[in-house]
Amino acid sequence: MTVRNGGDLVVESLTALGATTVFGLPGQHALGAFDALRRSQLAYVGLRVENNAGFAADAFARVTGTAAPLLVSTGPGALMTLAALQESAAASAPVVAVGSQVPVAGLGGGRHGYLHELADQKASFRDVVKSVHPVRTASQIPSAIAAAWESALTAPFGPVWVEIPQDVLLGAVDVPPVTALEAAPRPLRPRPELIAEAAARLSAAERPAIVAGGGVIRSGGTAELLALAEKLAAPVATTFGGKGAFPWEHPLSLQSWLEDRHTTEFLADADVLLVVGSGLGELSSNYHTFRPRGRVIQIEADLGKLESNHPGLGIHSDAALALRALGEAVERRDDPAAPKAAAELLARVRDRLATQDLDTEQGVVAAVRQALPQDSPSFWDMTILAYWAWSAWPGPMHSAQGAGGLGYGFPAALGAAAADRGRPVLAVSGDGGAMYSIAELATARQYDLPVTWLIVDDGGYGILREYMTDAFGAATATELSRPDFVALAESFGVPAVRTTTERLAADLGAALASPGPSVVVLPAVLRMFAPTHLADGG
Repeated sequence: MTVRNGGDLVVESLTALGATTVFGLPGQHALGAFDALRRSQLAYVGLRVENNAGFAADAFARVTGTAAPLLVSTGPGALMTLAALQESAAASAPVVAVGSQVPVAGLGGGRHGYLHELADQKASFRDVVKSVHPVRTASQIPSAIAAAWESALTAPFGPVWVEIPQDVLLGAVDVPPVTALEAAPRPLRPRPELIAEAAARLSAAERPAIVAGGGVIRSGGTAELLALAEKLAAPVATTFGGKGAFPWEHPLSLQSWLEDRHTTEFLADADVLLVVGSGLGELSSNYHTFRPRGRVIQIEADLGKLESNHPGLGIHSDAALALRALGEAVERRDDPAAPKAAAELLARVRDRLATQDLDTEQGVVAAVRQALPQDSPSFWDMTILAYWAWSAWPGPMHSAQGAGGLGYGFPAALGAAAADRGRPVLAVSGDGGAMYSIAELATARQYDLPVTWLIVDDGGYGILREYMTDAFGAATATELSRPDFVALAESFGVPAVRTTTERLAADLGAALASPGPSVVVLPAVLRMFAPTHLADGG
């Protein structure tokens, strides 16, 4: 028998669970696991910063619907993943992060002088990830990784942390290779009495409406949502994380204009509002100005979000399972006025935007949509164009709006491209956010990933500039010196072009149609639409 080590147990366990690709960055204590990758069939995508590796794993998990392994080292390497894992937690992305630790002799909270040593490394992760799985012996590795995998993929999805000491990863193990592991996610089914009560309320409603969040997409419940909405004649608004859960141009679609007072008022006026797969947090509730006047029914897999913002009939369940049960239980409503009401609402939203001189901004969104193939995913950083896309983008999109950290768009797009190299992927950043992940141009080139990166260069942190100017009359610490992004990209061997708003659709389309990575730089100062909270009255 070939003598193997703990690192082999790690990669064998991941392979047995169905993993195909690992993201990460090596470090001293994790070398045993990285060396074992060389003896495995797992593909490895190495990024230049651990946080960016976490964003790449997050996106891989989102587009594949399965868990994505993230492999990093101890101390600084581990802690660098926290912002990415916070986004995965907020967005319910199933990332299985496997980090190393100092040798077993250095554990226990003392100060033993090991490089990268922390008194209690796993404590740093407990407030961020869904579950923590410490390992202390090689025999624990397969079961710990299987338990973490199951946790990550049990509704609500989320990131998990596995921690293995250096000497355990390096130590020889005289056991057969891991060939099979069981990690079956537990279905989260709705209680039948709650479904019966919810169905009765919805069947008797005169003005039902639905808010659909990201939980609908993660659960695979889009068909069930469509069937239920049509059976109830209930208009549907999708949250920013739930875009794509309901057809954008459907007669019952309210689209995603949740930061508009007309949409807020429409939903508040529903006599029965079904909220599914959303906690109605800050963005989904128009910054907590939403005040429902009717009865609320909430379907949510995350128990902590159930009725956390609005009281109602709470149903702790996977979204698809509850929607299917509701669809079978409700009575059909015929209400020809519902599509008309939805159309009138969208007309009011358009009329309101038309008074604000935002043709450039709406034209940029339209140009990006025109350039991007229909089946290509897009990943958006926290930038003004992404804020527009939350409301105006007509289909699925991925952004960092869960936790709101900068630097998400480009490394996330690389992770999605690693999952499927057969279609181009779009990343969108501002110049401020782009600097968080500029090193990953090397990753894009090294792995020849088909990602086109649109950088909107407005000379600073544009959204913060707007916020501060509106609040204080002037902006501080928002203006940035930045590189020539075209020259910088070309220095990495990545083709780049500087465009204009008039040429954007053509230049972006050409870049997306070209193989491998590319960069398109748009110098432009975009504006947000005016505040549209219900309290503003404007």
